[in-house]
Amino acid sequence: MGKKELFENVIAYFQASMPVAETELHYRSAYELLVAVILSAQCIDKRVNTITPTFFERYPTAEFLSKALPADVFEIIRSCSYPNNKTKNLIGMAQTLISKYNNIVPSDVDDLQKLPGVGRKTANVIVSVVYNKPALAVDTHVHRVAARIGLSHNAKTPLATEKQLVAFIPENLLSIAHHWLILHGRYVCIARKPKCNKCGLSNICGYFVKQNTEAIKLA
Repeated sequence: MGKKELFENVIAYFQASMPVAETELHYRSAYELLVAVILSAQCIDKRVNTITPTFFERYPTAEFLSKALPADVFEIIRSCSYPNNKTKNLIGMAQTLISKYNNIVPSDVDDLQKLPGVGRKTANVIVSVVYNKPALAVDTHVHRVAARIGLSHNAKTPLATEKQLVAFIPENLLSIAHHWLILHGRYVCIARKPKCNKCGLSNICGYFVKQNTEAIKLA
């Protein structure tokens, strides 16, 4: 099966099986999503969603957060991964929003990456979810799932994966494709033990085909 046909089949599968796919992070504004995505780095969304209600009650806007004491922020987010770095980044992000962007979350990927704690993945999430721009954020789930299925090949970095996916996914589907791959990686194509027996893509998945071929050789 050629690359173009593989993408078409994968897209058709997700369109039928997951017509609605969106972030599992809880938020009510661009500021809240930005905070949540920064917190979600190497931390599960469920954990972040237990932290953010208290966080947003204490710091409902970037103005409040920009004046926060690091010890107070740390105390709220201490149960997530890397709380020290995230405390510094969150306060720095808020201060930069106020000083450089007039308290408005940028809609440009490059501008977003000038905020502390914001890398390309986070920037793509914001422009896609908040501003409805065609962008595909690549996290560990997307990177893993794309490689296993065969949508990406020898992509050593998230950016390399992003470029390979964007080349074949129609622009109007980039945003939802990000969620398709994340959710598939979170609940089906999990890292240590993928649930291939429950996956509707196993018949075209490079990983599944390889595993079966190796099992037959060993039999």
